[in-house]
Amino acid sequence: MSNQVQKLLFIINSAPYGNETFFSGLRLALQIQEQYKEKAEIRIFLMSDAVTAGLAKQNPVEGYHVQQMLEILTAQGAIVKLCKTCTNTRGITHLMLVDGVEIGTLIELADWTVEVDKVLNF
Repeated sequence: MSNQVQKLLFIINSAPYGNETFFSGLRLALQIQEQYKEKAEIRIFLMSDAVTAGLAKQNPVEGYHVQQMLEILTAQGAIVKLCKTCTNTRGITHLMLVDGVEIGTLIELADWTVEVDKVLNF
């Protein structure tokens, strides 16, 4: 990788729990952020059932903890947004969100998609 910053967009559609697709996307984002520090700019857009991962006060009994993973990513500079249409559909738009997570729009996703170097879908 050159000294130029790579802009990466992760679009995640799968539910945060129930299978490992969502978890795999976050694991890769965390690894890139850790391994490449100032050489990578991470943006994550959660759609469909993935938007429920942005809700605060998660307390999984076992396994991975999506809220903690999102908090680490945002604390280290990743931008995480939830699809507003998807949160409206699920009635969760006005619920408390994980620190650093925001509601986003399809317009923003379209802009991000054109601006970044790579798009990864999970």
